[in-house]
Amino acid sequence: MISDKVHPHHLARKALLYVRQSSAHQVLHNRESSALQYAMRDRLTALGWSEIEVIDDDLGRSAAGGMQRAGFERMVAEVCLGKVGAVCAREVSRFARNSRDWQQLIEMCRVVDTVLVDQETVYAPRQGNDRLLLGLKGSLNEYELDLLRQRSLSARYEKARRGELVVAAPVGFVKAGDRYEKDPDRRVQEAIALVFDKVEELGSARQALCWFHEHNLDLPVKQNNGDTTWRRPNYSAVHRMIENPVYGGAYAYGKTAVGAGYNAHGVSMKIRRKARSDWLALMPNAHEGYVSWERAEAIRTMVSSNVPTSRHHGAPKHGDALLAGLIRCNRCGCKLTLRYTGAKHGIPRYSCSRAWMDNGGPHCIGFGGLRVDDAIEEALLDVVGPGAVAAATAAAKEAGERRDQVREALGRDLEAARYAVDRAFRQYDATDPANRLVAGELEVRWNRALAHVAEVEGKIVAHDAATPAPAIDPASLGVLASNLRTVWSAPTTDARLKKRIVRTLIHEVVADIDDAASEIVLVVHWVGGVHSKMRLPKRRRGQRNSTCADIIEAVRRLVLIASDDLIAGLLNRNGLKTGNGNRWTRERVTSMRSNYRIPVFKPAEDGIEPWLNLVSAAKLLKIAPKTLRLAAEAGEIEAVHPLSDGPWIFARAALATSARSIAERARQNPRYPAGSHPDQQSLFPSTT
Repeated sequence: MISDKVHPHHLARKALLYVRQSSAHQVLHNRESSALQYAMRDRLTALGWSEIEVIDDDLGRSAAGGMQRAGFERMVAEVCLGKVGAVCAREVSRFARNSRDWQQLIEMCRVVDTVLVDQETVYAPRQGNDRLLLGLKGSLNEYELDLLRQRSLSARYEKARRGELVVAAPVGFVKAGDRYEKDPDRRVQEAIALVFDKVEELGSARQALCWFHEHNLDLPVKQNNGDTTWRRPNYSAVHRMIENPVYGGAYAYGKTAVGAGYNAHGVSMKIRRKARSDWLALMPNAHEGYVSWERAEAIRTMVSSNVPTSRHHGAPKHGDALLAGLIRCNRCGCKLTLRYTGAKHGIPRYSCSRAWMDNGGPHCIGFGGLRVDDAIEEALLDVVGPGAVAAATAAAKEAGERRDQVREALGRDLEAARYAVDRAFRQYDATDPANRLVAGELEVRWNRALAHVAEVEGKIVAHDAATPAPAIDPASLGVLASNLRTVWSAPTTDARLKKRIVRTLIHEVVADIDDAASEIVLVVHWVGGVHSKMRLPKRRRGQRNSTCADIIEAVRRLVLIASDDLIAGLLNRNGLKTGNGNRWTRERVTSMRSNYRIPVFKPAEDGIEPWLNLVSAAKLLKIAPKTLRLAAEAGEIEAVHPLSDGPWIFARAALATSARSIAERARQNPRYPAGSHPDQQSLFPSTT
């Protein structure tokens, strides 16, 4: 029956049949719905239209407004041109489920006098009642979609709160119903466990990544189709494993949220991470993990602390400064910044410059780091000294385990490569040789697998050929540990290892400067709640690392009898250093003399030296050097002894006044006679 709302001018124009389904799953499985929509052509024919065009470009596209619909846009464009007498759909909700598209369609149909047709009735937008009804239906369609979405999300969230919603399994896991299970591939399991071991050992995700790159080890990656492949690892892959609680045996859901973002290209959806307290579900010990939950949390916290913020110390770096990221200003509470100065940029300096960087304010404090690091190092070695033997033994054991880890990983790679070769050979062997198109491709795959086996075997040979670490005797470890300070100060000791030890024992150091006493005040907060206070002398402005006054005075005395070469040897023999901590050389002695205006040693032109050493003075007095030394130590003769392990210096004038008394007493000593008496008879007759 023809409706009274359909007029001849409507029938003179064509009719558009709009067919749409919301998803590809509905297109493939909801075939009856598609058939009913295409059957609306018969209704249009019954209403009197002979020219009917079907628009089904939007199959598999939602009408909620989140995606572009080419079919709907083409339909609206033809309506605007006045070429369409009716637009038809099985239900009007097929046109749009958002107010923007729906109101646009209704307004265009009202302007050009186009009717809307569904399975129930015909709507004329120029009539007020029909326009009101269409507006209500559009609002109900939009609300219905929101209601269905809310119901679906509520059911989904409730299942997630029970820990039964498993959407996708990360690499290393497979879905087993409503729970996670480990991947049955042992190579995948041990590779993921190795990631956690190396991050915990090296202290950061980046250092673990560099270790994998150094040894040319690959990590498993799950593709979009669910298959696992092996690739060269990158930082994001390692960091995702550390941050994902699934690897610690916990079920987690609701870790991210989707929000709308705006840029030059329009609206874009952005994914942001939520705080752990805002997660929908977090259930530890829900399934078997690669590490325990406690260990996974400790590793995650350590990696999170590597970010240099006000609350974290940052990852240990290659610089020599021990307190980088650990030291804080006592005046403003900000962390001190570190920079390296000197000709070789090797002298650390700590300064509080946060106020200057933020608003141009003055610097709080600043001081050199060498003296501070030495004091912290001394306190730290006193703490770790008693456990040095156990630490050295554990370090040797861990070194052996690290070597075994590389060898085992390469062995797993070789086993997997050989399996790939066997599989490629079986496929090639089962192929008809006459079918060269297939046999040729399988032969190429077989050769590629053989090349990969040769590559892995080459890696194993290179690893085994590397210089093995010598076996360490526990007794030698005890000797090494007893000399822990030497090991700590050795140039081969890694600065990052030192910093990790410092951060294990020290929570924070608060620094201040006592300007009146010119001292650096340090308060060390040890892990465990113990605090200790240190006061170190601060070098004043303009003060240099000058040579010790005792050394200068010793050189003033030594130049009376010794040249610069000899003086340098005497200073080194006594363990004395320059102001910069260097050994003495002839050039450095000469430079120091010139700086302090000390004259150089010159032999006397007439050969009569005004100053003599011990041997020369004893020869002059004709007594033993030991006798003269004992007299000098007793203060019986004036002499100078500038170095504990060095020469005695005597003035020739002082020897002339006291020479006779010392020589006479030496000859009259009954225990040490100076010579035989002239009246003494010999027991042996002369043979001459």
